[in-house]
Amino acid sequence: MSYAVVTLKKGEGRTLKAGGAWIFDNEIESITGGFDNGSLVLVHDFDGYPMGRGFINQNSKIRVRMMTRNIHQEIDESFLRMRVKNAWEYRKTIVDTSSCRLIFGEADFLPGLTVDKYEDVLVVECLALGMEAFKETIVNLLKEVLAEDGVIIRGVFERSDANERKKEGLPKVKGWIGEPYKTEVEIVENGVHYLVDVENGQKTGFFLDQKYNRLAMQRICKGKRVLDCFTHMGTFALNAGIAGATEVTGLDISDYAVSQATENAKRNGLEDRVTFRCANVFDELPRLAEAGEKYDVVILDPPAFTKSRQATKNAIKGYREINIKGLKLVKDGGYLATCSCSHFMTQELLAKTVREAARSAHKRLRQVEFRTQSPDHPILWAADESYYLKFFIFQVVDEK
Repeated sequence: MSYAVVTLKKGEGRTLKAGGAWIFDNEIESITGGFDNGSLVLVHDFDGYPMGRGFINQNSKIRVRMMTRNIHQEIDESFLRMRVKNAWEYRKTIVDTSSCRLIFGEADFLPGLTVDKYEDVLVVECLALGMEAFKETIVNLLKEVLAEDGVIIRGVFERSDANERKKEGLPKVKGWIGEPYKTEVEIVENGVHYLVDVENGQKTGFFLDQKYNRLAMQRICKGKRVLDCFTHMGTFALNAGIAGATEVTGLDISDYAVSQATENAKRNGLEDRVTFRCANVFDELPRLAEAGEKYDVVILDPPAFTKSRQATKNAIKGYREINIKGLKLVKDGGYLATCSCSHFMTQELLAKTVREAARSAHKRLRQVEFRTQSPDHPILWAADESYYLKFFIFQVVDEK
C-alpha cells in the first residue's frame, strides 16, 4: 500500500522532535501522493529523514496527528491492541480503576480519543477525523483487554458532541455503540457515591480528573465551614461533607447541576450538612461578603475561562476577579483551594494571577501544596495539550 508523504519545512517540527504528537499546517513544506482526509501518511523531515506515521486532515490546523515514530509500523489491530493494553496496565498500576480515564488521547499515543470508565460502562469521545476509522475497533479491544482481568463492560456510550468536531469536518455524535443500557451509572469515588448521567452530564458525564484533589481536601475540611463554588455535581462539597465538615454550601449556576448535587447529598446521607443552591458565583460571592459571611474553606473550581490562546487576557481578568472575591470570604487562618482547567492558563500564569488577587484583597497566602490532574490523565512532556489542570491549596492570612 502506498502512502502520501508529508515533508516538513527546514527548522520546523520542533515540538514533534521533542516528543509531541501534532504537526501544524504552517510547518509543512510539501505533500506528495494522493490521500483522503483522515487517512494515514508518512512524515519526513526536510532532508528526507523518516519521522513516523500519522493521519492527515486538511480541515484542521493540526494537519497531522502522529500515531507512531516508526515509519515502518503498520497501524493494524495488533498495534492498537498494544496501545490499549499499555494504557490499561498503566491505570492498574497508578489509580483506582473502578472509575477512571482509560484512554487520554495523545498522552496514550491514540490522538483525539478519550475513553472514560464508570464502573461497567465506557464513555467514548472522538475529536479527530483520523481516529474515527479506529474508534470502534479500539472500543472492542478495550472490552477484550478488560475482560482478561475479569472486568466485564455492559455498555458503551459515545459523547462525541463537542464543538471541536466541527474543526475536523465531523458531525456531532451522541448515542450508544452497541446494545443500549440505562444511561445513569452509580459510582463510588473517595468513599462518596454519585449517580453519573453519561448521556446528559457535562463532557463524558463526570470530572474524573479532580479525584485526588478532592481527596486532598478531605483532611483540610474536617470540622470546617466550607463554601464550594462552581460545584457542578457537588463533588468537592460532598468530599468535605463525608470528611466531617460541619456545614457545606455548594453554588452552581445550573439548575440541573444543583438538582444532581442535591440528590447526591441524599445518596450519601449528607443532606443535613451539605446543601446546594443555584447562583451566579460572580454575583453571589460579593453578596455573601456584604452579609458578613466567613468560611474556614473556600473552593474555587471554575470552568475554563479560555479555550484559545487569543482569549487568555480576558481569562486572566476572570480568574483574578473570582479569586479576589473568594479570598474576601476566607477567615483569617482559613484555606483557599483554587484551580484552572484551561490548558492556556499555565501554572506560572495562574500563580501570578492569584498573587495579584491576594494583593488586591490584602491577604497573605501560604502555599500548602500544588497539584495537577489525576494520573489517569497523564501529562506527556512535550505534548503540552495534555497538561491542563492546575490546583493550588493555600492558607489565607490577613495582613497585620
